[in-house]
Amino acid sequence: MLRDKEWQEVDGIIYKEEKVYISKNDKLRVEIIRLYYNMPIGEHRGQWKTVELVTRNSWWLGVTKKVKQYMEGYNSCQRNKNCTEQLAGKLMPNLIPEKP
Repeated sequence: MLRDKEWQEVDGIIYKEEKVYISKNDKLRVEIIRLYYNMPIGEHRGQWKTVELVTRNSWWLGVTKKVKQYMEGYNSCQRNKNCTEQLAGKLMPNLIPEKP
């Protein structure tokens, strides 16, 4: 029984604010993320774009966290990710304290 107005059931499908609610089926959730993340045109769009695409038509509690977990486990993305941190330079000899 659905209590809030944002939830409704039509033909056995549960909707939350007109988006299909994906039940606690981990395989189905991962498959949905995979379909949006690995799209042939413009694949590997990034976390926020993938979340936006997934949540256009579907919803579940923790969708952002699940997309992040999927992306962290996606091997080719981790290998090809750009390093956004500045690399550490060489230590300058005059900055190292001398021993007395």
